[in-house]
Amino acid sequence: MVENYRHRPPYSLKVFDTVLGLTPRAVAKDEMFRHTDHKMAPWRVVKADNKKLARLNCIRHLLSMVPYEDLPPTPFAPAPRPQMPTDYVRPPMEDQTFVPDYY
Repeated sequence: MVENYRHRPPYSLKVFDTVLGLTPRAVAKDEMFRHTDHKMAPWRVVKADNKKLARLNCIRHLLSMVPYEDLPPTPFAPAPRPQMPTDYVRPPMEDQTFVPDYY
């Protein structure tokens, strides 16, 4: 692919650079990391091809950095329920504004 780059239209060179990650944004990011990534305060990069897994990995990593010790649960007694009025009538559903169901 690299040998034939002279025979390709100019727009395909831009695509080729983008595939290699040679965009102005990528260059600026690499420069920023080079100047600001230190052992004391490192940058953390999250692979985000799958957003759900990326979020879970990030949360798990952050939680793994917080020291904690497992504590036994303390006994818990719930408070008594308040007495509800017997003559209460809920407002009609038509008076409420709902978020539409998309899924």
